[in-house]
Amino acid sequence: MSDYEKSDAEWREQLTPEQYAVLREKGTERVFTGPLNDNKATGTYRCAGCGAELFTSTDKFDSGSGWPSFTRPAEDGRVREERDTSHGMVRTEALCARCDGHLGHVFPDGPAPTNLRYCINSIALDFDEETGD
Repeated sequence: MSDYEKSDAEWREQLTPEQYAVLREKGTERVFTGPLNDNKATGTYRCAGCGAELFTSTDKFDSGSGWPSFTRPAEDGRVREERDTSHGMVRTEALCARCDGHLGHVFPDGPAPTNLRYCINSIALDFDEETGD
């Protein structure tokens, strides 16, 4: 078992109950409640489960949706996409490619250049601010 493949008990020990509900049980934080939704600082957004670099502030935009939104992942292969047919609709789920944690969903209504909106739960992310040293 790799460092990113953990038992349910190990994930529960590592994550807060709220993080566990989103990352491992595919939950969603309440709209406009996430601490990173309004974050304007420059830096890197990492998976709260495994620390993988997922998004950068360069690609973050204010979608008005109530969740942090990005036009693309930091690098190809960092975010895995999967068809989601839960809740009576068809969506594209965004997952951390390293630990398989649920991040949110991808929608085809974002700005150029990708026209995508990675709508991500704040609680699924950690933020490393650039210090400018």
